[in-house]
Formats: sequence, C-alpha cells, structure tokens
Amino acid sequence: QVQLVESGGGLVQAGGSLRLSCAASGSIFSINDMGWYRQAPGKQRELVAVITSGGSTNYVDSVKGRFTISRDNAKNTVYLQMNSLKPADTAVYYCNVMVWNGRNMGDYWGQGTQVTVSS
Repeated sequence: QVQLVESGGGLVQAGGSLRLSCAASGSIFSINDMGWYRQAPGKQRELVAVITSGGSTNYVDSVKGRFTISRDNAKNTVYLQMNSLKPADTAVYYCNVMVWNGRNMGDYWGQGTQVTVSS
C-alpha cells in the first residue's frame, strides 16, 4: 500500500502565497505522474497541475504564471507553489500519484488540504 500525506494549506489574503506538499510512502518502486487537483464547493474536481517523471509540467489555464508544480524524487514528494492567490482559488486541494510497486500501477489520492483565499 501507499500513503500520501499532504500539508501546507491554510487561510491567506488575496495576493498571498502558499506552498503545498504531498509526501508518498509505502510500497513504491517508482512514481510516474504526480499531480494536484482541487474541488471547490458545488463544483467538480479539476486538475490544477501535473508533473511527469521526466519533469514535464502542465497547468490549467487559470493558474498559469501563478502556480508552479515541482517534485523531489529522492523524497517521493510533490509540491505546489501558489503565488498571487485569488478568492477563486479557494478549494480543497488533493494530490494524486501514480505509483509502480514492481507488479502493478496504482492511483493514489491524498486526504485533501483546505486552501481559503480571502478578498
């Protein structure tokens, strides 16, 4: 099994910054894509950013230029640096990791961390 532990959410004023972290542990042979999703009240969960094992990144248009996703393969950790935050960024943020355990590929989710941006 694989466990994901998220940290870094909180309350911030518009224009502020937060950094989310998600550390994976357990039966890990290698990690493929790592990503961040978010879900605002009454809305569907959406992909915010993804980073491949090779370091390629992709972002939803609404966060381009403001958010940066990165990963530390030695620590099995993915980060989301969020700058110039807006009230529209308020949501529960979830990390998602694709893990190869040597036999199977698994899709794992973090527990979610609340990000609230006040105007």
